[in-house]
Amino acid sequence: MKLYSLSVLYKSEPKAILLKAAYDVSSFSFFQRSSVQEFMTFTRQLTVERSAKGSRASVKEQEYLCHVYVRNDNLAGVVFADSEYPSRVAFTLLEKVLDEFSKQVDSITWPVGSPATIQYTALDGHLSRYQNPREADPMCKVQAELDETKIILHNTMESLLERGEKLDDLVSKSEVLGTQSKAFYKTARKQNSCCAIM
Repeated sequence: MKLYSLSVLYKSEPKAILLKAAYDVSSFSFFQRSSVQEFMTFTRQLTVERSAKGSRASVKEQEYLCHVYVRNDNLAGVVFADSEYPSRVAFTLLEKVLDEFSKQVDSITWPVGSPATIQYTALDGHLSRYQNPREADPMCKVQAELDETKIILHNTMESLLERGEKLDDLVSKSEVLGTQSKAFYKTARKQNSCCAIM
């Protein structure tokens, strides 16, 4: 799971204006980085311009996803991630960034702003913190813990069932136990099997 870019734009007519952007293209080779950034710039511009106010969208290109959120006040956020990155976390990040941006940067500067004139420095921090969605998002963290608990519980139940089967084998092979003891064990086993777990 990886985030590659986080951007804030203003959706004006006819073009969207880039206000701030942060990139993490370190996973690409040095010679590909500029081409990757150009592709992200083109796709980001196009998706914001074609998205309606108040809408969220995810656009898939090969193994990458472009998540777009355009608010009713024309402020837009775009995240580029790989296809494994959870969409819910990406949109949570966009909502958080846009809320924070709108509180720190005056809306009068949005239509005429540029990355050089907008004073907002939190994008790089958000991009690095949200690289691991389990650490950044409490819901993902809880889901991961639940998954781990489920796996442990499943393994424990399997080992208990294996022990029960092995005990049955030992009782049936035992020469020391008399027939009456074996009958008692089988009857007790049948009585306790009403609570068998599948």
